[in-house]
Amino acid sequence: MDSYIVVLITASSQKEADTLSRGLVEAKLAFCVNSVPSLKSTYYWENQLCVDDEFLLIAKTRTHMFDELEKWVVEHHSYDVPEVIALPVVKGSKTYLKGIDDWVPAAPRGANSKTDR
Repeated sequence: MDSYIVVLITASSQKEADTLSRGLVEAKLAFCVNSVPSLKSTYYWENQLCVDDEFLLIAKTRTHMFDELEKWVVEHHSYDVPEVIALPVVKGSKTYLKGIDDWVPAAPRGANSKTDR
């Protein structure tokens, strides 16, 4: 069985959340991305306590896709340092996980099993 993760990503607006969600799925970096509106984030940044309204994206993908997904998010995100945090999927519905298997590539792009050992 492949390893799966959920990746948490915050976005500054509905438009950015929609752009990131759609882009991640179209690029086959994630099988599904949920967008949760009305999130209040409290954090410490540049010597200040900040409180912002944000959207939370929850992306489902394969573990080996994290680096490529993170790179894509950083390139397309409005934040200088976007939140991109992965959590392991310990168990899941076999039919749902098959959806990830069917959509997200089984090996990192450009990987060649004969030369990447």
